[in-house]
Amino acid sequence: MSLKRRLAIGTAAGALSIATAVVSFYEGYRPSAYLDPVGIPTICYGHTATAKLGQTLTHQQCDTLLAGDLGSAFDAIDRHAEIELPPTRRAALASFVYNVGEGAFAGSTLLRKLNAGDIRGACNELPRWVYAKGRKLAGLVKRRATERELCLTGLEAETTMASASQGSRP
Repeated sequence: MSLKRRLAIGTAAGALSIATAVVSFYEGYRPSAYLDPVGIPTICYGHTATAKLGQTLTHQQCDTLLAGDLGSAFDAIDRHAEIELPPTRRAALASFVYNVGEGAFAGSTLLRKLNAGDIRGACNELPRWVYAKGRKLAGLVKRRATERELCLTGLEAETTMASASQGSRP
């Protein structure tokens, strides 16, 4: 199934479904542990916390790991983001946090801009995060482009609505 189709289905079900579609598409499903491009043991949909080389998990175990890891990513967003986020933006940030970790997110210019209300600036930080151990990875370039697109979704409408409501004040 294409990413656009996954996203269309996910949009109806909310941020978790969208994030699951993005992460599973870009991470891919690999039930046997492997070394990622920078040498980190990884399994399932990019899970690293408990992955060990030689390990093989069932599809259900991988789905459970994905749900738990995404839950942790959403929790990190909720701890650090000080503004309301629409589902597509939350999903984009969850995919990002899933990939880079809470620590990188918490100390990022992206988060600083987000909390300052510079949504466009925050979303435009995503394409800067395409390096792993100093190497630019094509997969990260594509993933960040998708995350940026999701992050920016609806921004024009939000800006228009905010301007209209400010203009109607006495």
